[in-house]
Amino acid sequence: MLHAKLKQSHRFLSYNRQYIDEDDIRAVSDVLRGDWLTTGPTTDEFEKKLAEKTGARFAVSCSSGTAGLHLAALHLGLGRMSTVIVPANTFVATANAARLVGANVVIADVEPDTGLMSPRTLEAAMDRATRCCKRPVDAVFNVHFGGQCEDLSGLRDVAIQQQAALLHDACHALGAELRNGNRLKPIADGPIDELSVFSFHPVKAVAMGEGGAVTTNSERVALGLKKFRSHGVERNPHLWENKDQGLDADVGPNPWYYEMQALGLNYRASDLNCALGLSQLEKLDFFISERRMLADLYAERLAPHHAVIKPLTRTGYSENAWHLYVVQIDFEALGRSRADIMKQLREANIGTQVHYIPLFMHPYYQPPADSKPAADIWPGAVSYYASCLSLPLFVGMDEEDIDHVVGTLTQVLTA
Repeated sequence: MLHAKLKQSHRFLSYNRQYIDEDDIRAVSDVLRGDWLTTGPTTDEFEKKLAEKTGARFAVSCSSGTAGLHLAALHLGLGRMSTVIVPANTFVATANAARLVGANVVIADVEPDTGLMSPRTLEAAMDRATRCCKRPVDAVFNVHFGGQCEDLSGLRDVAIQQQAALLHDACHALGAELRNGNRLKPIADGPIDELSVFSFHPVKAVAMGEGGAVTTNSERVALGLKKFRSHGVERNPHLWENKDQGLDADVGPNPWYYEMQALGLNYRASDLNCALGLSQLEKLDFFISERRMLADLYAERLAPHHAVIKPLTRTGYSENAWHLYVVQIDFEALGRSRADIMKQLREANIGTQVHYIPLFMHPYYQPPADSKPAADIWPGAVSYYASCLSLPLFVGMDEEDIDHVVGTLTQVLTA
């Protein structure tokens, strides 16, 4: 009866969703009334604004966060002889980008109270990768899980030891800020040789329908990424290799000429998507402040219940963008099934999710049958996965919604 009453009195709260207003709708309509539908002036404007918001010099838009990860892997020159380390707790796209270029993936453990790869777990994965692959690691794909960062300085030190490239999957972290001593700096304001990848899927901080981007502080890298995202084609006369074919002695560049210089893909973003993304970026500060306010409300309301429900640890290395609000519950100690808890919450109009199934549990990435038990290789990830649950967190929620979620969750768990 309790759940039926709550269901009647409360709207459905999904674990995450987009926030669209009339400004967003107008921005897309304006593009539809214009001359450009795909990669045009709105795309250029979006990329400039995104670079400004993330602290990078350049942003290269693309069709999804997955496409951005793949473009980054292509830029790094990874291939069949390469080894890439990826944390166990991430969506499969992070690892898949390495596999799409033929690289071997070695899975790193994560800290059980944050779900993040740390310098300690990265170093252990480096040692394991060197032993099994008989060669140094080529790249580390770090993940800013949930919207916060680990010790980036420590991760860089470990990567530098093997001269491995460091790529940041920042798909959860748009709007996060890195701690640099006593000041904060934008999430992609880092070394020139590091790339960050962002996603604009509807559940992310900024929605484009589908979309992604790679940020860099190198103009050369930005130009290379743009080439890979458009079939490997080069249209800049200054960068043509066959100048005798591309240039006319009297006229200059032949107007029809272009060169395919590498094997690329069609990963372009459209002006339609970028119009929505640009309008959403104008509201990013508001979006992040709302998410931080909701996260603080959760922390306050959950404080008396830490014996049963414990929020993930805040690392202190960044100001969290709060893409997710994850709590840890010892389902086994409570004698309760996570699936049953999620079912009861849904009956009370509360949507929850699990982020994520560890990479090594997927059939494609599952280790050989004669390997050590997963709990011996990745104890942190096994522990984290057994207890994690993502609660509703999106712009548009209010204090009453937080009270509804916490109140219902505690009643369901203690019933």
